[in-house]
Amino acid sequence: MHPVYLDHAATTPMRSEVKEAMAPFLSETFGNPSSLHRWGRKASAALERARDLAAEALEADPGEILFTRGGTESDNLGVLGRCRAISQDGTVPTLAISSVEHHAVFDTARGAESRGELRLVTLPVHTDGTVDLAPLETALRNGPTVVSVMWVNNETGMVLPIPEIGRLVEAHGGTLHTDAVQAVGKIPVSAQLPGIGLLTATGHKIYGPRGTGLLFVRDATEIAPLLYGGGQERALRPGTEDVAGAVGFAAALRLAVDEQADEAMRLSVLRDAFEGRVLAEITDVRINVGGAPRSPSISSLGIGGVDGQLLLNALDMEGIATSGGSACASGSTAGSHVISALFGSADTMATVRFSLGRHTTESDLVQAAAVLAQVVGRLRAMEKAS
Repeated sequence: MHPVYLDHAATTPMRSEVKEAMAPFLSETFGNPSSLHRWGRKASAALERARDLAAEALEADPGEILFTRGGTESDNLGVLGRCRAISQDGTVPTLAISSVEHHAVFDTARGAESRGELRLVTLPVHTDGTVDLAPLETALRNGPTVVSVMWVNNETGMVLPIPEIGRLVEAHGGTLHTDAVQAVGKIPVSAQLPGIGLLTATGHKIYGPRGTGLLFVRDATEIAPLLYGGGQERALRPGTEDVAGAVGFAAALRLAVDEQADEAMRLSVLRDAFEGRVLAEITDVRINVGGAPRSPSISSLGIGGVDGQLLLNALDMEGIATSGGSACASGSTAGSHVISALFGSADTMATVRFSLGRHTTESDLVQAAAVLAQVVGRLRAMEKAS
């Protein structure tokens, strides 16, 4: 059996087309884009071409694209930056987030609440993909409100109802930020949907370079910077720009968007067949949020009668790369706040996330399902014997 990588939601290998696009800016075209000489002008032109390409992929205006160093930074800049812009006149804004947000939003929100920067409202999310919007409507009616709801949940693949939320937020004059890190290239994404004022994307989830990302900031949406020191990126993300990274990210983004429809169809077939095999071969298995709209690239399973960490370790030993959920929380002894929010804190099933990618084949998933069945059987036998 060959090793099988099924952790594309954590990170992806860089595409050859991306490497080729970046190569000139890692060697001979090395200028600082803020410099006025020919080296600087050449770098600046490349940076702006990358901005144009990224904007086109997201149906945005180039002036609405800020390059950052990744999804976490973009989430922080979008959420905190918008809230701090509102609070400049002494107003305390409300921040409403879903109960299944990535830690880049979830922990940021709780930290800001603890410092008294905002009032935090958490919107319950249900396993069918619906979001309880009653607390949001109340918040929107009672004052300036920023809303941050991810487009696709990174742990389960659940697609959240961004169009519905956007219309509600727009109708009440609020600001919607959406973390689209796991959505871009997996489902159709457009920054032009009603209500979206801020949108986060990153490169390493779409076969681009790590440490790259962007924040879409709709024209007239005011945010405050979190960093100071220069005028780059409209003085909202100061610091010398990573031209090679921006060029690579933009190339990866354009390819991901162009290939999205065909790849989504292919991965949906593979994922459904994989889950069918798992259900046929293993008892006491739950397809997490199986009744909700889902990204075609993620299959999250709840498996009874086994320890989650032992299961992941055993799969790794058998050559199957998976995760228990967010890679950003790996090593933590605490359970997933996403799974607890969806299934309750008393849920005892082990969670394992299989995330598919461009090079995933049917034979990979046949092998993964067979290995999973063997490992689960072995671990349950050990547990019973003990």
